[in-house]
Amino acid sequence: MISRRSFGKVLGVGAGAAAAGLTVPHGTATAATVAAVPAAPAAASGTAASFPPVKQIRAGVLDVGYAELGPAHGPVVICLHGWPYDIHSYADVAGLLAGQGYRVIVPYLRGHGTTRFLSERTFRNAQQSAIALDVIALMDALKIHRAVLAGFDWGSRTADIVAALRPERCKALVSVSGYLVTDREANLKPLAPKAELAWWYQYYFATERGRLAMEDKTLRHDLTRLVWDTVSPTWDFDDATFERTAAAFDNPDYAAIVVHNYRWRLSLADGERRYDGLEKRLAARPVIPVPTVTLDAERDPFTAPGGAAAYRDRFTGPYEHRTLPGIGHNVPQEAPAAFAQAVVDADHL
Repeated sequence: MISRRSFGKVLGVGAGAAAAGLTVPHGTATAATVAAVPAAPAAASGTAASFPPVKQIRAGVLDVGYAELGPAHGPVVICLHGWPYDIHSYADVAGLLAGQGYRVIVPYLRGHGTTRFLSERTFRNAQQSAIALDVIALMDALKIHRAVLAGFDWGSRTADIVAALRPERCKALVSVSGYLVTDREANLKPLAPKAELAWWYQYYFATERGRLAMEDKTLRHDLTRLVWDTVSPTWDFDDATFERTAAAFDNPDYAAIVVHNYRWRLSLADGERRYDGLEKRLAARPVIPVPTVTLDAERDPFTAPGGAAAYRDRFTGPYEHRTLPGIGHNVPQEAPAAFAQAVVDADHL
């Protein structure tokens, strides 16, 4: 476990200097020159692929549940899920990457699935820097020095933060929706009405009614299913696919983590003072120097207007951007072959 005294060492906070950049030469590899990822098995339901039994490991303040596929000594890819999703967003992706020789690690984020806090006294904090530290702690526990990080939703934000603040731990990055580091000051300003509508649940969670709904199993189930339906309008998934993921929402800390995350983003809930230094660095919108592929999903209501133009200046290393026509928010599960190919290509930039 990371003690409060040694906490700052995890991201090099105590030195007061920005993390050193990772020097990566500009390569010439493109999607055409690296091994092509085969198409995922055709299955509208998304239930064809599954994981082996979930493993557990103590990492930082958590006992982390994670799935692992691929050769033990292969190059490592860590895939990070979002909300309201779980590790099964990557069931097909992980199989495709394992087939390419990668060791694929897919952890349940704090408050999800079999991931548990080691102490009942630990504050159920879901601010962005805390979740990013979970990934560093997991890598340390698994003795992984560098990995390709890939994510969507909360997972994109988390991967972006690790790549920005600890680029020596991130070999390459795949980030759906680009640069998602939260700027709480900017979040105080209203968006266009259509954009605000897509965030309805964020404002619901800001109320006591929303918190109670997340604590009620039936209401939580129906709310998260509604989010799946609305943010992935073209994805033809079946009930079994959703129920497989919804089981991860029965974690005893799920409601507290989800509600805190969205309230913290709107400055309606405090984080912990020990993260203040990291949040100050993130508020400055640090650049990401590692090789990166960003993905925008055409039917995702959260895709930024203008696409990559909205965040291109935040990526200073080798870079590619792709738009996925007809795809919604849950990119790795809706377009697993495209997502897996992005990982392989980022690794070869």
